[in-house]
Amino acid sequence: MPPAAPELISPRSPRVSAARRLARRNFRGKERLFLAEGPQAVREAAAHGDGTLVELFATVEAAERYADLVAEARTAGARVHLADEQVIADISTTVTPQGIVGVCRFVDTPFEEILAARPRLVAVLAHVRDPGNAGTVLRCADAAGADAVVLTDASVDLYNPKAVRASVGSLFHLPVAVGVPVEQAVAGLKDVGVRILAADGAGEDDLDDELDKGTMGGPTAWVFGNEAWGLPEETRALADAVVRVPIHGKAESLNLATAAAVCLYASARAQRASTGCRSVTGS
Repeated sequence: MPPAAPELISPRSPRVSAARRLARRNFRGKERLFLAEGPQAVREAAAHGDGTLVELFATVEAAERYADLVAEARTAGARVHLADEQVIADISTTVTPQGIVGVCRFVDTPFEEILAARPRLVAVLAHVRDPGNAGTVLRCADAAGADAVVLTDASVDLYNPKAVRASVGSLFHLPVAVGVPVEQAVAGLKDVGVRILAADGAGEDDLDDELDKGTMGGPTAWVFGNEAWGLPEETRALADAVVRVPIHGKAESLNLATAAAVCLYASARAQRASTGCRSVTGS
C-alpha cells in the first residue's frame, strides 16, 4: 500500500471519540461493541466472520506493514481508517500501541446454546476479577481444546481491554457465555451430564489422585475462583469434587492462570487418552 495521508486528522473526530468511549464498560454494553488491539486480535476478529470486525484504525506505517490484514478487514466488511499516531494512542488502552485497533461486535454465546452442544470440557470463571487472568484462562481453555468458557455474573467483564489482550485472539475461537449465575451454570452443566470439579488449593482431592483413579475422562467443567481468596464455601458445595493441584516443590501456591492451565490440560489428556493429542510443535 503506498503512503497515504491519514484520514482522521484530529483525535476529536466523531469516529475516534466513539471508539475511545469503548474503553468504558457502560459504553461497551450500550453499543455492544468492544476494542481489539494489535494485529493478532484484529486478524482473528476479521476471520471470525459474521460482521464481527466493524472498524479498523491503523497508522500509515502499520497499514503498510500489515497490508494483508488491512485487505482481510476490508473483505470482512470493516470500515478501514488510516490515522496518525495520536489518534491510535487516544483509542488504544496500552502504553505502547501497535498501530492497529479494531472495533468489534460482541461475540458471547447464550449459555443455552453451549448446553445444547453437549460440551465435554468447560472452564467456568466463577469469581475471577482480574481481567488479565480471565483472558489468560480463556487462552488456556482454547489451547487445551475446551468446548466453552463461562464467565459468571460475579466475574470480570469479558470485553475489558486487558481481558481481550490477554486472550490473544482466543476470544474469537470458542463459545463464551457471560453473566451466568454460578448456581445456574453448575445446574445446567450437570443436567447435560458434565461432572463439576472446583479448583481450590485447599481441596480435599488431589489432581494426581483424580487422574490415577481414571475419573477424568468424561465430560468435565472446572470451576475457578477468585485470585486472592479462591472459592466461597457455597460454590465449593456445588461441585462433585474440590480438587487441588499438588505442590511437589517449595512454592507456596500457583497463580490462578497457571493452576487453570494445569487442570484443563489434565482433563484434556484424560479425555484424549484413547485417541492421542495434537502436539503444539507439530512433531
